[in-house]
Amino acid sequence: MDYEFLRDVTGQVIVKFSMGHEAIGHWLNDEVKGDMAMLADVERRLLSLSGSLAQWQHIGHEYTLLIDAEEVMVRANGISVECDDLEEGLSYYDEESLSLCGSDDFLLMLKRYRQFMHTGG
Repeated sequence: MDYEFLRDVTGQVIVKFSMGHEAIGHWLNDEVKGDMAMLADVERRLLSLSGSLAQWQHIGHEYTLLIDAEEVMVRANGISVECDDLEEGLSYYDEESLSLCGSDDFLLMLKRYRQFMHTGG
């Protein structure tokens, strides 16, 4: 999972992720928007799930974050595709609307995001 933290001309932080993980960047850009309290809550909840089978989700305006002890999923709230409706041989996948990553990688990315926000990039 590759990502880059940038600032636009107004100073707003923009996060770009590699193919397959774009939804995580959209979640940071559209839902988090530098809200350190929200990040702290997500980190705390993710760490509290360690070793358990429990899950936690946060439904935002555009994206939902679903976490368990080992994996993080970010998906666009508009995704509601019935796979039965697809023609034979076709599958639905919109990499900008759904991303998965390991919990440890996600926590490391959040740490780097927080550092970038505090140092001014």
